[in-house]
Amino acid sequence: MTTQEILRLCGKGEQTPVQLKERVVDNYEVGKEIVCYANERSGGTIIIGVNDKTGEINALSRLEVQEQTGLLSQIAEQNVKPAISIKTENVDVPGGQLIVATIPEGINKPYKDNKGIIWVKNGANKRRVMDNAEIAEMMSDSGTFRQDEALVPGATLADLDMDVVKLYLRNRFEASYKAKKLTYEQMEDSSADELVGIAVPGMTVEHLFKNFGLIRPDNGITYAAMLLFGRHPKRWLPTATIKCVSFIGNSQGGTEFRDKMDDAEADGGLLVQYNAMMSFLKRNLRNVQVDPDFNSLGQLEIPIGALSEICSNALLHRSYSRETPVRLFIFDNRVEIHSPGILPGGLQVEDVLMGTSFPRNKMIFTQGAFLLPYTGVGSGFIRVRELDDKIEVLNDEKRKEVIVTFWRESNQESVRVTEQSSEVTKKSNQEKQKVTKKSNQEKKLPGKIKDIINFCTVPRTAQEIMERVGITNQSKNRKRYITVLVEQGLLKLTIPDNPKDRNQKYVKA
Repeated sequence: MTTQEILRLCGKGEQTPVQLKERVVDNYEVGKEIVCYANERSGGTIIIGVNDKTGEINALSRLEVQEQTGLLSQIAEQNVKPAISIKTENVDVPGGQLIVATIPEGINKPYKDNKGIIWVKNGANKRRVMDNAEIAEMMSDSGTFRQDEALVPGATLADLDMDVVKLYLRNRFEASYKAKKLTYEQMEDSSADELVGIAVPGMTVEHLFKNFGLIRPDNGITYAAMLLFGRHPKRWLPTATIKCVSFIGNSQGGTEFRDKMDDAEADGGLLVQYNAMMSFLKRNLRNVQVDPDFNSLGQLEIPIGALSEICSNALLHRSYSRETPVRLFIFDNRVEIHSPGILPGGLQVEDVLMGTSFPRNKMIFTQGAFLLPYTGVGSGFIRVRELDDKIEVLNDEKRKEVIVTFWRESNQESVRVTEQSSEVTKKSNQEKQKVTKKSNQEKKLPGKIKDIINFCTVPRTAQEIMERVGITNQSKNRKRYITVLVEQGLLKLTIPDNPKDRNQKYVKA
């Protein structure tokens, strides 16, 4: 760093990345500053030889430079836990020299002072860290702790949904099952343990999940297992969920909304949450007519592939140590998807947009690929930008979240049509009314019906659906809660050619 550069920096006064000290007179206070910068993602700089109040230079003599440099090294070793290495540079100024001490981001966070207190920067000042979630985030950045590998106290294998596990197994061992010529009906009739045994002889679900790290050696259920396969993850992890609101207007502070997702729609693991987000988007965004054929229903105003990728990313890469849900907001002029936690591993927005991948939740990321639609090779944002070049990504360090924004067209028509003959336009509008009617129908569904539809993200038997609703498996109840939904096109049969087949199940249409 040149003399001109350092003088210009000193002239700006103290700020987040720069602290000024006339001399090192209090080892503990300087140690706290070093701790702050070691815990910062970008590190920081301490300049010795400058008055922090006035910014006036009080240069050090050669002897002072030697003494102060030795003192800084001693503080970094004795007053910072674990010890950290710092780099010092002497810069010539009129009357002597300044010491520029550079503290890099530490690789073993969180760093503490010699009293065991964790400090981080708060503007030009510092603050003490007491929140366990923030500490967990630091440890996650360093790779010393991963939230998705943490224990869910009290949860057992019985709290996992074996139908979701079976779906996972069918996707993970698809090639093995095909090689053994296993039919869909055979897989449906098999238990999860039996499916594992076919793919990996001698194994059970418990053994397989222990090998994958989803279940701990002491049989404890991890965050990853609960989030991917849990029956009711909200019971154990109440903030590991989603919230979706479609506002009237363009303000998050608005008090009027067109649609608000019922919590029952997201009562399930990541697959249920993903499907709930996509369903909410589909029923609240416009369909754009791109084909002159009036029989065409058009396509979503924002490319469905781009929305799918961002919804998957928000669920997979969010910080589960931050106790806040993923939030999806639809405004008149934009769609925002808020994912808790800033970008991991020091990534910047530019890195992500160029395809750099650094999974925060490695267990969820690895195993979730067999349930959610993503490739896991870092190409997601590249594809999203190809589909929608107006996308904006904000790594909001103040609010501790990543916000992805899709901009909507300014016109407020429900369906945009190309200039065709009046006859085509009329018939297109008829199709629009059908789509709108179905969307409104879904919005008005009672919470119990919405819960059944989301419960059937994976195929369910009539008995399972009745148990979910909490009623007996009788003909009148099946007609009320299953047959009606099939007739309305909200559920479909897995064996449509034989509705009364004993292996019949129902899945979300």
